[in-house]
Amino acid sequence: MRNPLLDDFLLPPFSAIKAENIEPAVDQLLAEGRQKTAALLANEEPYSWANLIQPLEEMDDQLSRAWSPVSHLNSVMNNEPWREAYSNCLPKLSEYSTEMGQNKPLYLAYRSIKEGGEFAQLATAQQKIIDNALRDFELSGVALSADKKQRYMEISQQLSTLTNQFEENLMDATNAWSKLITDEAQLTGLPESTLDLLRQTAQQKEQTGWMLTLEFPCYMALMSYASNRELRYEIHRAFVTRASDQADNGASWDNAEIMDEIVALRHEKSRLLGFDSYADLSLATKMAEAPSDVLDFLNQLAEQSLPMAKQDFAELTAFAKEQGHDGELEAWDLGYYAEKLREARYQFSQEQVKAYFPANRVLTGMFSVVEKLFGINIEEVDGFDSWHDDVQFFEIRDETGTLRGRFYIDLYARAHKRGGAWMDECVTRFKRADGVQTPVAYLTCNFTPPIGDDPSLLTHGEVETLFHEFGHGLHHMLTLVDYLSVSGIHGVEWDAVELPSQFMENWCWQPEVMALISGHYKTAEPLPAEMFEKMLAAKNFQSGMQMVRQIEFSLFDFRMHLEFQPEQGAAIYPILQQVRDEVSVVKTPEFNRFPNGFSHIFAGGYGAGYYSYKWAEVLSSDAFSLFEEKGVFDQQTGRLFMHKVLEKGGSEDALSLFSAFRGRKPSIDALLRHSGITA
Repeated sequence: MRNPLLDDFLLPPFSAIKAENIEPAVDQLLAEGRQKTAALLANEEPYSWANLIQPLEEMDDQLSRAWSPVSHLNSVMNNEPWREAYSNCLPKLSEYSTEMGQNKPLYLAYRSIKEGGEFAQLATAQQKIIDNALRDFELSGVALSADKKQRYMEISQQLSTLTNQFEENLMDATNAWSKLITDEAQLTGLPESTLDLLRQTAQQKEQTGWMLTLEFPCYMALMSYASNRELRYEIHRAFVTRASDQADNGASWDNAEIMDEIVALRHEKSRLLGFDSYADLSLATKMAEAPSDVLDFLNQLAEQSLPMAKQDFAELTAFAKEQGHDGELEAWDLGYYAEKLREARYQFSQEQVKAYFPANRVLTGMFSVVEKLFGINIEEVDGFDSWHDDVQFFEIRDETGTLRGRFYIDLYARAHKRGGAWMDECVTRFKRADGVQTPVAYLTCNFTPPIGDDPSLLTHGEVETLFHEFGHGLHHMLTLVDYLSVSGIHGVEWDAVELPSQFMENWCWQPEVMALISGHYKTAEPLPAEMFEKMLAAKNFQSGMQMVRQIEFSLFDFRMHLEFQPEQGAAIYPILQQVRDEVSVVKTPEFNRFPNGFSHIFAGGYGAGYYSYKWAEVLSSDAFSLFEEKGVFDQQTGRLFMHKVLEKGGSEDALSLFSAFRGRKPSIDALLRHSGITA
């Protein structure tokens, strides 16, 4: 009897996948992949798309569809059996990937197609796949000597293991901390909805009182509303020291050595391939051409933003003093006084706004927005196999009724679920002999769950997060590219992949959209125009401070990888301090160990690439400026964005696709204007 992982399901059979079956299934798939590759290369006919690349794409698709649910379930229902199975497979997958990348006969076969007569007859997307593959062979060390190839493989396997260990440590450290409050007086200032959440969390753990955790909805509420400064300090310290030597619950999950090893191994890998640094290697697959491009871009943003950030902080400090705060503003005071200043200056609170954004209302409203823009229809599907009762499933059809994509949505925070928000691929669009495979996405968030009979209520920032992740999902699902390696988000330069996601956030600020996405959870009344005007007035509240914070993260990440010296080690905290001295306006406490929880760069795909968020925001702001000219629901412009960007996936360079949509190259002006920062 075959393992469900190996069967050709359109959708993953989540309930049928058992942890103990994962490793044998992966072993079998990898063995089959090696055998098929050898057989394809033994072909005596001249190599072609049909007899080499198409079969290889089919192999890659099968492996991707088998591994996708394993990786996803490890993130959303993490437990020891899953973790062990997942961790055991990572080195094997890394070894297989490196083997394929270093297979010289395979590389030469691709080159023969590139240099042969067939190449000119292929579609642009097919040519892009071959060009990308030749580049990736070289970046995998295909030209290295045997001993260097072996070292490259060892490094790749070690990095795979270390990045996974980083994420596991962070999840364990987050789950290990909790604090039971039995005296409600200690929670003064917290809104009723937060108190209900903390009470519900305690009940779920069979406790009486209010249970604090480091899950983001709890942490943010405490930092924004708790009058009890000692309590704010305690939870702030717990949050920013997770997985570090400063953690109150011991250093069992300290990521310090793991981070040092990751940065050192990335550098060694880069040097093996002939690059000066991992930053240089990172840019080999991005829009930015040289490290100086990235540094100049970030420094230009910093120069524009710093004066405004300093003004923001001075205003916050003066306000806190007026409120009776004595001494310097500390990190655990910022959120609290920022929310009080927002309320005083703009006469509304985040808590008031939340009442108008129940999750289901936002979801259906968001669907209405994209239906208007792109001429699609989204319907919920019942009776599907899932991993949790909270999960919903939807399908997208276009104006002709053709099925274009499907997606799972898992909105709420819970224990043993990775923090943050993300979109991931479940199934990718791909034309096979038996037809076109419909793309399927996972959309995952960590919002406050429903409490009692009340629905989940979102802050406006969380509304933006939902639109952001759905933008990634649309990029994955609306593609019309038939070739796997450049379908959807595949093959898109990493510093452009955030374009559709950040682009979608703009609709959260349009008056025409408010009637669609808002409705009071008790009365269904849309957000009052007066309150929305206050939100608009506050849109760029402290945007200078927010901008330099993102620049700090981006410069730290990029410089750490760019300036690595083996004799000095990663110098993580010295470089971070240098960056803070240059661009930060807020004093960071000595105990802060922010990098130890910086999953984007140490466990995700953003190493030497965190700048991509700001780089792509230039593209997304400029793209949206066309809607500002034509109308936010202008169908012609919406269809143009879908046809020129979303449907094209990675089949052409991002700059070409952007220029085809906008009619020119991108300009930074719209980003500065949208951020309230003038050039």
